[in-house]
Amino acid sequence: MMPRKLEPLLFGFILSGLMSLVVSGISTFRAAGLFPGYLSLWTAAWLTAWLFAFPSVLIAAPLVRRFFGQLVERE
Repeated sequence: MMPRKLEPLLFGFILSGLMSLVVSGISTFRAAGLFPGYLSLWTAAWLTAWLFAFPSVLIAAPLVRRFFGQLVERE
């Protein structure tokens, strides 16, 4: 088990990985179509996207959480 304080880091890591996987797969397919080297091209695009997505999520998540905290009624 991981310490609770690492939860936002792990959440950002997994979320950014999954989102960049989906978006890079769709983008790669739309740009190049299905061809024999599609999987390796997609993998390279995904890893590059994840490299940028992970720090972006870590920076954006607290800002978005704070923004929506002001919009949502407190109990």
